[in-house]
Amino acid sequence: MGVRSEKSQAAGTVKLERQNAIRELVNSSLIQSQNDLRRKLRRRGFAVTQATLSRDLHELHLFKGPGGYGLPNGNGNGNGAGISAAEADDRPPGVMDVMETFGLRCRQAMNQVVIGTVMGGAQPVAAALDYELWPEVVGTIAGDDTVLVICPDLRRAAEVQAKLRKMLEG
Repeated sequence: MGVRSEKSQAAGTVKLERQNAIRELVNSSLIQSQNDLRRKLRRRGFAVTQATLSRDLHELHLFKGPGGYGLPNGNGNGNGAGISAAEADDRPPGVMDVMETFGLRCRQAMNQVVIGTVMGGAQPVAAALDYELWPEVVGTIAGDDTVLVICPDLRRAAEVQAKLRKMLEG
């Protein structure tokens, strides 16, 4: 057996263990968001990206109902009604999720807010802000680790900065 096979077997084992942990968590506790699940997985030793977690939810056929995530066989707290994980995957993650994952800091500069992110995190943050259509945001420009958020005036820029700061502190 070559090194490549051993690595792929190890990766498969980790994936299986992670997906088993997801099943356990969904069956035993209320999971309201992917971010909740990601935090609980991290406490169990599984550091996963949002993309990996979305794939796992899709592969496990989890759905999100009014009571949180649930398994297709009726286990979990999802209460059977809601949207499937596949449908949830079609929507981009919300601003809160991407700020918790990628955001580092934010600062107001006149009618603009500058968001510092981890390397490669600016695009998802800008896309989430654009998707949510906040009335205080005229538009965004993203680089690799910086997002420029353009607001119509100073007051609205202060509102955006306050919202983003809460997300970073929360």
